[in-house]
Amino acid sequence: MMDGPRRHLLVTADDFGMGPATSEGILDAAECRVITSSVLLVNSPNAATAVQSWRQRGCPMELGWHPNLTLDAPVLPAVRVPSLTGPDGNFWPLHAFLRRWLIGRLRAEEIELELEAQLERFRELTWQDPTIVNTHQHVAVFPPVGQILFDVLQQNDCRPLVRKVRERWSTLVRVPGARIKRLLLNGLGRRLAAVQDARQFPCNDWLAGITDPQWVRRPDFFASWLRASTGNVVELMCHPGHWDDTLVGRDCRLGDGLQQRRVDELRMLQLPEFLDAVHEAGFTLAGPSQLMPRDLRHAIA
Repeated sequence: MMDGPRRHLLVTADDFGMGPATSEGILDAAECRVITSSVLLVNSPNAATAVQSWRQRGCPMELGWHPNLTLDAPVLPAVRVPSLTGPDGNFWPLHAFLRRWLIGRLRAEEIELELEAQLERFRELTWQDPTIVNTHQHVAVFPPVGQILFDVLQQNDCRPLVRKVRERWSTLVRVPGARIKRLLLNGLGRRLAAVQDARQFPCNDWLAGITDPQWVRRPDFFASWLRASTGNVVELMCHPGHWDDTLVGRDCRLGDGLQQRRVDELRMLQLPEFLDAVHEAGFTLAGPSQLMPRDLRHAIA
Protein backbone atom coordinates (compact mmCIF):
# COMPACT_ATOMS: atom_id res chain seq x y z
CA MET A 1 0.00 0.00 0.00
CA MET A 2 1.15 3.51 -0.78
CA ASP A 3 2.67 5.49 2.12
CA GLY A 4 1.87 9.13 2.86
CA PRO A 5 -1.37 11.12 2.80
CA ARG A 6 -4.38 9.59 1.12
CA ARG A 7 -5.52 10.98 -2.20
CA HIS A 8 -9.14 11.50 -3.19
CA LEU A 9 -10.80 9.44 -5.93
CA LEU A 10 -14.11 10.60 -7.34
CA VAL A 11 -15.81 7.73 -9.19
CA THR A 12 -18.45 9.15 -11.53
CA ALA A 13 -20.91 7.01 -13.51
CA ASP A 14 -21.92 8.92 -16.62
CA ASP A 15 -25.29 8.67 -18.40
CA PHE A 16 -27.76 8.27 -15.54
CA GLY A 17 -31.25 8.31 -17.02
CA MET A 18 -30.15 7.24 -20.51
CA GLY A 19 -32.12 4.00 -20.27
CA PRO A 20 -33.94 2.06 -17.53
CA ALA A 21 -31.47 -0.82 -17.26
CA THR A 22 -28.52 1.56 -17.49
CA SER A 23 -29.86 3.59 -14.56
CA GLU A 24 -30.56 0.49 -12.49
CA GLY A 25 -27.02 -0.72 -13.05
CA ILE A 26 -25.63 2.61 -11.86
CA LEU A 27 -27.81 2.42 -8.74
CA ASP A 28 -26.62 -1.14 -8.10
CA ALA A 29 -23.00 0.05 -8.27
CA ALA A 30 -23.80 2.95 -5.95
CA GLU A 31 -25.34 0.62 -3.40
CA CYS A 32 -22.10 -1.38 -3.44
CA ARG A 33 -20.32 1.88 -2.49
CA VAL A 34 -18.00 1.78 -5.47
CA ILE A 35 -19.23 4.93 -7.23
CA THR A 36 -19.58 8.26 -5.47
CA SER A 37 -21.60 10.23 -8.03
CA SER A 38 -23.52 10.03 -11.26
CA VAL A 39 -24.69 12.61 -13.79
CA LEU A 40 -28.21 12.89 -15.18
CA LEU A 41 -29.19 13.28 -18.83
CA VAL A 42 -32.17 15.52 -18.17
CA ASN A 43 -33.44 15.51 -21.77
CA SER A 44 -33.67 11.72 -21.91
CA PRO A 45 -37.22 10.29 -21.99
CA ASN A 46 -36.12 8.11 -19.05
CA ALA A 47 -34.80 10.93 -16.84
CA ALA A 48 -37.81 11.38 -14.55
CA THR A 49 -38.13 7.64 -13.91
CA ALA A 50 -34.42 7.42 -13.12
CA VAL A 51 -34.67 10.21 -10.53
CA GLN A 52 -37.70 8.50 -8.97
CA SER A 53 -35.69 5.25 -8.67
CA TRP A 54 -32.77 7.16 -7.17
CA ARG A 55 -35.07 8.54 -4.45
CA GLN A 56 -36.78 5.20 -3.83
CA ARG A 57 -33.40 3.55 -3.31
CA GLY A 58 -32.31 6.16 -0.77
CA CYS A 59 -30.21 8.47 -3.00
CA PRO A 60 -27.18 6.14 -2.80
CA MET A 61 -24.85 8.50 -4.72
CA GLU A 62 -24.61 12.22 -5.28
CA LEU A 63 -26.37 13.31 -8.43
CA GLY A 64 -25.09 15.82 -10.93
CA TRP A 65 -25.96 17.13 -14.36
CA HIS A 66 -24.78 15.71 -17.72
CA PRO A 67 -25.26 18.61 -20.20
CA ASN A 68 -26.04 17.04 -23.53
CA LEU A 69 -26.06 18.32 -27.13
CA THR A 70 -25.70 15.03 -29.06
CA LEU A 71 -28.42 12.59 -27.92
CA ASP A 72 -32.25 12.55 -28.10
CA ALA A 73 -34.37 15.70 -28.38
CA PRO A 74 -33.52 19.00 -26.71
CA VAL A 75 -35.44 20.24 -23.70
CA LEU A 76 -36.48 23.28 -25.74
CA PRO A 77 -38.65 22.91 -28.86
CA ALA A 78 -36.39 22.09 -31.80
CA VAL A 79 -37.52 25.22 -33.65
CA ARG A 80 -35.81 27.31 -30.96
CA VAL A 81 -32.45 25.59 -31.44
CA PRO A 82 -32.40 24.76 -35.18
CA SER A 83 -28.60 24.76 -35.52
CA LEU A 84 -28.39 21.97 -32.91
CA THR A 85 -31.10 19.69 -34.30
CA GLY A 86 -31.68 17.62 -37.40
CA PRO A 87 -34.83 17.07 -39.49
CA ASP A 88 -36.17 14.58 -36.92
CA GLY A 89 -36.09 17.20 -34.16
CA ASN A 90 -33.33 15.41 -32.26
CA PHE A 91 -29.81 16.63 -31.59
CA TRP A 92 -27.27 15.86 -34.27
CA PRO A 93 -25.21 12.77 -33.25
CA LEU A 94 -21.61 13.41 -32.27
CA HIS A 95 -20.04 12.93 -35.71
CA ALA A 96 -22.50 15.39 -37.28
CA PHE A 97 -22.19 17.76 -34.31
CA LEU A 98 -18.41 17.86 -34.80
CA ARG A 99 -18.74 18.39 -38.55
CA ARG A 100 -21.08 21.33 -37.97
CA TRP A 101 -18.75 22.65 -35.26
CA LEU A 102 -15.80 22.59 -37.66
CA ILE A 103 -17.64 24.64 -40.30
CA GLY A 104 -19.14 27.08 -37.81
CA ARG A 105 -22.78 25.98 -38.12
CA LEU A 106 -23.55 25.81 -34.37
CA ARG A 107 -24.99 29.00 -32.89
CA ALA A 108 -23.65 30.03 -29.51
CA GLU A 109 -26.91 31.68 -28.46
CA GLU A 110 -28.81 28.43 -29.07
CA ILE A 111 -26.28 26.43 -27.05
CA GLU A 112 -26.76 28.86 -24.18
CA LEU A 113 -30.56 28.71 -24.37
CA GLU A 114 -30.59 24.91 -24.35
CA LEU A 115 -28.08 24.57 -21.52
CA GLU A 116 -30.09 27.02 -19.42
CA ALA A 117 -33.22 24.96 -20.08
CA GLN A 118 -31.41 21.74 -19.14
CA LEU A 119 -30.16 23.21 -15.86
CA GLU A 120 -33.68 24.35 -15.03
CA ARG A 121 -34.97 20.87 -15.87
CA PHE A 122 -32.36 19.33 -13.56
CA ARG A 123 -33.56 21.52 -10.72
CA GLU A 124 -37.19 20.64 -11.42
CA LEU A 125 -36.48 16.90 -11.40
CA THR A 126 -34.12 16.73 -8.41
CA TRP A 127 -35.16 19.75 -6.26
CA GLN A 128 -31.51 20.69 -5.90
CA ASP A 129 -28.48 22.07 -7.69
CA PRO A 130 -26.03 19.61 -9.24
CA THR A 131 -22.96 18.87 -7.14
CA ILE A 132 -21.01 17.76 -10.22
CA VAL A 133 -21.23 18.59 -13.93
CA ASN A 134 -19.66 17.04 -17.00
CA THR A 135 -20.84 17.11 -20.60
CA HIS A 136 -22.02 14.09 -22.53
CA GLN A 137 -19.31 12.91 -24.94
CA HIS A 138 -17.02 15.67 -23.61
CA VAL A 139 -18.49 18.32 -25.93
CA ALA A 140 -17.47 21.06 -23.49
CA VAL A 141 -13.91 20.86 -24.82
CA PHE A 142 -15.05 22.14 -28.23
CA PRO A 143 -15.12 25.96 -28.15
CA PRO A 144 -17.27 27.79 -27.27
CA VAL A 145 -19.37 25.10 -25.52
CA GLY A 146 -17.28 25.01 -22.34
CA GLN A 147 -17.18 28.77 -21.97
CA ILE A 148 -20.94 28.94 -22.49
CA LEU A 149 -21.46 26.24 -19.86
CA PHE A 150 -19.46 28.26 -17.32
CA ASP A 151 -21.52 31.35 -18.20
CA VAL A 152 -24.77 29.46 -17.64
CA LEU A 153 -23.62 28.09 -14.30
CA GLN A 154 -22.44 31.48 -13.07
CA GLN A 155 -25.53 33.31 -14.24
CA ASN A 156 -27.67 30.81 -12.35
CA ASP A 157 -25.61 31.01 -9.14
CA CYS A 158 -24.56 27.38 -9.50
CA ARG A 159 -20.97 26.38 -8.72
CA PRO A 160 -20.61 22.58 -8.86
CA LEU A 161 -17.46 20.57 -9.31
CA VAL A 162 -16.86 20.61 -13.09
CA ARG A 163 -14.87 17.85 -14.76
CA LYS A 164 -11.50 18.71 -16.22
CA VAL A 165 -10.94 16.50 -19.26
CA ARG A 166 -7.19 16.09 -19.05
CA GLU A 167 -4.67 13.44 -18.11
CA ARG A 168 -0.91 13.55 -17.69
CA TRP A 169 1.06 12.77 -20.82
CA SER A 170 2.82 10.01 -18.88
CA THR A 171 -0.56 8.36 -18.24
CA LEU A 172 -1.36 8.52 -21.94
CA VAL A 173 1.83 6.53 -22.55
CA ARG A 174 1.41 4.05 -19.69
CA VAL A 175 -2.28 3.15 -20.11
CA PRO A 176 -3.26 1.64 -23.48
CA GLY A 177 -6.51 2.21 -25.34
CA ALA A 178 -8.08 4.97 -27.47
CA ARG A 179 -4.85 6.96 -27.51
CA ILE A 180 -5.75 9.09 -30.56
CA LYS A 181 -9.08 10.10 -29.01
CA ARG A 182 -7.39 10.74 -25.68
CA LEU A 183 -4.68 12.83 -27.34
CA LEU A 184 -7.29 15.08 -28.98
CA LEU A 185 -9.39 15.42 -25.83
CA ASN A 186 -6.31 16.04 -23.72
CA GLY A 187 -5.13 18.90 -25.92
CA LEU A 188 -8.54 20.59 -26.03
CA GLY A 189 -9.25 19.80 -22.39
CA ARG A 190 -6.08 21.49 -21.20
CA ARG A 191 -7.10 24.71 -22.97
CA LEU A 192 -10.51 24.62 -21.32
CA ALA A 193 -8.90 23.83 -17.96
CA ALA A 194 -7.13 27.20 -18.09
CA VAL A 195 -10.50 28.91 -18.58
CA GLN A 196 -11.96 26.90 -15.72
CA ASP A 197 -9.14 27.89 -13.40
CA ALA A 198 -9.76 31.54 -14.22
CA ARG A 199 -13.46 31.08 -13.45
CA GLN A 200 -12.54 29.38 -10.14
CA PHE A 201 -14.83 26.37 -10.49
CA PRO A 202 -13.83 23.44 -8.25
CA CYS A 203 -12.52 20.49 -10.21
CA ASN A 204 -10.49 17.30 -10.34
CA ASP A 205 -6.75 17.47 -10.97
CA TRP A 206 -6.77 14.70 -13.58
CA LEU A 207 -9.26 12.43 -15.34
CA ALA A 208 -9.00 8.65 -15.73
CA GLY A 209 -11.02 6.08 -17.64
CA ILE A 210 -11.39 7.31 -21.24
CA THR A 211 -11.19 4.32 -23.58
CA ASP A 212 -12.93 2.19 -26.22
CA PRO A 213 -15.08 -0.91 -25.52
CA GLN A 214 -12.47 -3.55 -26.33
CA TRP A 215 -10.07 -2.28 -23.65
CA VAL A 216 -12.67 -2.64 -20.90
CA ARG A 217 -12.42 -6.40 -21.23
CA ARG A 218 -8.92 -6.32 -19.73
CA PRO A 219 -9.17 -7.64 -16.14
CA ASP A 220 -6.79 -4.92 -14.92
CA PHE A 221 -8.57 -2.07 -16.74
CA PHE A 222 -9.45 0.04 -13.70
CA ALA A 223 -6.36 -0.98 -11.75
CA SER A 224 -4.07 0.15 -14.57
CA TRP A 225 -5.62 3.61 -14.55
CA LEU A 226 -5.40 3.90 -10.78
CA ARG A 227 -1.76 2.83 -10.70
CA ALA A 228 -0.85 5.39 -13.37
CA SER A 229 -2.91 8.33 -12.02
CA THR A 230 -1.11 11.08 -10.13
CA GLY A 231 -2.48 14.11 -8.29
CA ASN A 232 -4.45 14.69 -5.12
CA VAL A 233 -7.92 14.64 -6.72
CA VAL A 234 -8.53 12.20 -9.56
CA GLU A 235 -11.87 11.55 -11.22
CA LEU A 236 -12.43 8.07 -12.61
CA MET A 237 -15.19 8.18 -15.19
CA CYS A 238 -17.11 4.97 -15.80
CA HIS A 239 -20.20 3.74 -17.64
CA PRO A 240 -21.72 0.86 -15.64
CA GLY A 241 -25.12 -0.56 -16.50
CA HIS A 242 -27.17 -3.65 -17.18
CA TRP A 243 -27.84 -4.74 -20.76
CA ASP A 244 -30.15 -2.04 -22.10
CA ASP A 245 -31.91 -2.48 -25.45
CA THR A 246 -33.33 1.05 -25.28
CA LEU A 247 -29.85 2.38 -26.15
CA VAL A 248 -29.82 0.81 -29.62
CA GLY A 249 -30.29 3.48 -32.28
CA ARG A 250 -29.72 6.21 -29.72
CA ASP A 251 -26.35 5.65 -28.06
CA CYS A 252 -25.09 2.61 -29.91
CA ARG A 253 -25.53 0.19 -32.81
CA LEU A 254 -26.05 -3.55 -32.58
CA GLY A 255 -22.71 -5.29 -32.25
CA ASP A 256 -20.54 -2.22 -31.67
CA GLY A 257 -19.66 -3.30 -28.12
CA LEU A 258 -21.06 -0.28 -26.29
CA GLN A 259 -23.90 -2.18 -24.62
CA GLN A 260 -21.53 -4.92 -23.45
CA ARG A 261 -19.03 -2.32 -22.24
CA ARG A 262 -21.52 -1.11 -19.63
CA VAL A 263 -22.14 -4.65 -18.42
CA ASP A 264 -18.39 -5.32 -18.25
CA GLU A 265 -17.72 -2.12 -16.28
CA LEU A 266 -20.48 -2.87 -13.79
CA ARG A 267 -19.10 -6.36 -13.21
CA MET A 268 -15.55 -5.10 -12.66
CA LEU A 269 -16.65 -2.33 -10.31
CA GLN A 270 -18.49 -4.84 -8.15
CA LEU A 271 -15.50 -7.16 -7.80
CA PRO A 272 -13.57 -6.89 -4.50
CA GLU A 273 -10.43 -6.30 -6.57
CA PHE A 274 -11.68 -2.83 -7.56
CA LEU A 275 -11.68 -1.45 -4.01
CA ASP A 276 -8.40 -3.26 -3.38
CA ALA A 277 -6.89 -1.38 -6.33
CA VAL A 278 -8.31 1.92 -5.04
CA HIS A 279 -6.64 1.45 -1.66
CA GLU A 280 -3.38 0.09 -3.07
CA ALA A 281 -3.07 3.22 -5.24
CA GLY A 282 -3.37 5.37 -2.11
CA PHE A 283 -6.87 6.69 -2.78
CA THR A 284 -9.85 7.35 -0.55
CA LEU A 285 -13.25 7.46 -2.26
CA ALA A 286 -14.92 10.89 -2.05
CA GLY A 287 -18.13 12.48 -3.28
CA PRO A 288 -18.19 15.84 -5.09
CA SER A 289 -19.54 17.70 -2.07
CA GLN A 290 -16.56 16.55 -0.01
CA LEU A 291 -14.17 18.15 -2.49
CA MET A 292 -15.83 21.56 -2.67
CA PRO A 293 -14.52 24.58 -0.79
CA ARG A 294 -16.59 25.16 2.34
CA ASP A 295 -18.06 28.40 1.01
CA LEU A 296 -19.64 26.54 -1.94
CA ARG A 297 -21.27 23.71 0.02
CA HIS A 298 -24.43 25.77 0.65
CA ALA A 299 -25.61 24.80 -2.83
CA ILE A 300 -25.93 21.13 -1.91
CA ALA A 301 -29.44 20.06 -0.96
